[in-house]
Amino acid sequence: MSRKNKVSYFYDSEFQEFYFGQNHPMKPHRLAMTHHLVLGYGLHKKMEIFRPRKAHPAELAQFHSEDYVEFLSKVTPDSVAKFTGQLRQYNINDDCPIFDNMFKFCQLYAGASIEAAVKLNHGLSDIAINWSGGLHHAKKGEASGFCYVNDLVLAILELLKYHARVLYIDIDIHHGDGVEEAFYLTDRVMTVSFHKYGDYFFPGTGDLTDTGELNGKYYSLNVPLKDGTNDDTFHALFKPIMRRVMEVFQPGAIVMQCGADSLAHDRLGCFNMSVRGHGEAIRFMKEFGVPLLITGGGGYTKHNVARCWTYETAILTDTQVPEQLPRSDYHEYFAPDFSLNVSTHKVMDDSNTKADIERIRREVFEYLRHLQQAPGVQMQEVPPDFRVPRYNYDEEPLEERIGKYAREHVIIRDEDGFGEGGGGGGPGTGGGYHDPYE
Repeated sequence: MSRKNKVSYFYDSEFQEFYFGQNHPMKPHRLAMTHHLVLGYGLHKKMEIFRPRKAHPAELAQFHSEDYVEFLSKVTPDSVAKFTGQLRQYNINDDCPIFDNMFKFCQLYAGASIEAAVKLNHGLSDIAINWSGGLHHAKKGEASGFCYVNDLVLAILELLKYHARVLYIDIDIHHGDGVEEAFYLTDRVMTVSFHKYGDYFFPGTGDLTDTGELNGKYYSLNVPLKDGTNDDTFHALFKPIMRRVMEVFQPGAIVMQCGADSLAHDRLGCFNMSVRGHGEAIRFMKEFGVPLLITGGGGYTKHNVARCWTYETAILTDTQVPEQLPRSDYHEYFAPDFSLNVSTHKVMDDSNTKADIERIRREVFEYLRHLQQAPGVQMQEVPPDFRVPRYNYDEEPLEERIGKYAREHVIIRDEDGFGEGGGGGGPGTGGGYHDPYE
């Protein structure tokens, strides 16, 4: 009999309060809808539930530039006029607006992903779920595509303290450009993104031939897909490619971005996947038994996002759930059928041909052939978990806070923005606390 996985789940009721604006497609409210379905199905009883702590600015600066973190921490809708010169610099626009408590939102979803990585590192969890995370477009010094802080990069940096190799998988309909860019030159992180490509689709990156450079050559893989991609097409590529990646790369941990905008009927998407087909990707990767961090990402038809991530929570907790949705505070959103799956019947034709699929699979396998075996990494003394100091940082300007933290904890920042910890800290010092929600 196989051992039950220890599953951690991160959620804060504050997520439902954040609001990008009336006409903005990103709705954090979908997280509350998901959570209430999770509770309705009783899935919370199969997991440890944690309320995330806010990530400290110095933690965010492990990847993001200090001036950008300082900007995010200071700008508000009321003070935005003072920052007009910086809005263009940091790519603040209609896609990435300034809204109330924006920085707190970033701190919470990033804190959850960092805490999830810490739990995986210490064997406190086998699987960690943060549906609020997965904001994969944010760059080192700018916002992009509804994303301000790249929690995925921060979580991967945390995992690299304990694992020689980390695998990143992205099944959002948009290319995972921010994560790929962060690790484009290293062989310690392999990024694999399955996404819509072409027709000027955002962000316009992720060509099949983009495979990494220098030490990272062939460690970035892109699987470009066309309109109407359905479950069969997706898995004709996903399963053989990921099986080969696992053989060749042999990761110590996996981070998987599960954007639900690849579902049929998505407000911004053009794929035709079902909830079951989307969830099958998670089920497939779970079977490898490698420590797994699952995040959300895109998804702009709220009721379908909630269906999808609830179903995937059931997969991750090995729970069979009925098709009929349980009653919740948001029950009316799921009318008229109140069922778990999303119909893909006659949404759109699949534009991917069999020749397309075979060509992509052949080329990706050829790239992987260059990686004869998993790269050898000389692991040195493990850096400590990121630990927020006890004294009150809020009394000092942000740039001084980060500087003081770096000096005290010997955070060495190279020009690519990757941090390396030293001194202080220890297992389980991340700071998240248990909150059973029962």
